[in-house]
Amino acid sequence: MGYAYIDTGAMYRAVSLYFFQNHISLTNPKEILAALERIQISFNFNARTGKNETCLNGLNVEEEIRKMYISNMVSEVSAIPEVRRAMVAQQQRMGRRRGVVMDGRDIGTKVFPDAEVKVFMTAETFIRAKRRQQELLEKGELINLDEIIQNIEKRDRIDTTRAESPLVQAPDAEVLDTSYMTIEEQVDWVIDVIDRRVSELHREGHFNKENA
Repeated sequence: MGYAYIDTGAMYRAVSLYFFQNHISLTNPKEILAALERIQISFNFNARTGKNETCLNGLNVEEEIRKMYISNMVSEVSAIPEVRRAMVAQQQRMGRRRGVVMDGRDIGTKVFPDAEVKVFMTAETFIRAKRRQQELLEKGELINLDEIIQNIEKRDRIDTTRAESPLVQAPDAEVLDTSYMTIEEQVDWVIDVIDRRVSELHREGHFNKENA
């Protein structure tokens, strides 16, 4: 559709990696704020793979931030109010000109509550874990399925109960349960939702692709 893609979860993973590598205390607000001043996150499109890659202070960290040790700490890091506020501010700057697809757990409620199209994606925990295990296997990392399930359940519990930007479904979001859908079926479903919403906005005279 010609829109930029921003994976906000990758931003929190990159912060987690920086904190891990630099031994930043998660209970010291002053140390956290100082660390956040030194963190620059950007996304580069890889034409060979057709995917965006996350860069932390100019270094490609896409593979490292997807590893389980980062998954095990990212929800704890992203629940820190100072981290949350810093990343939300960056995300709002990135999407200020619109024309973006933004992926994250608080986009439709906190980052862009006025987004034209909101999709709340979900799936059964076991299926999410199987998909995650396959992703890790493709990267050469063999992780026990029970460990992945525990990680997913822990992350969901932390993310839905945190005080700052909790994971909740926006009232005006379209719900997509991907449990028994192929990727192609999911894409078609989302495109249909977008086409329907854009048609509604056109009829109302509110839609401009430059500001979508």
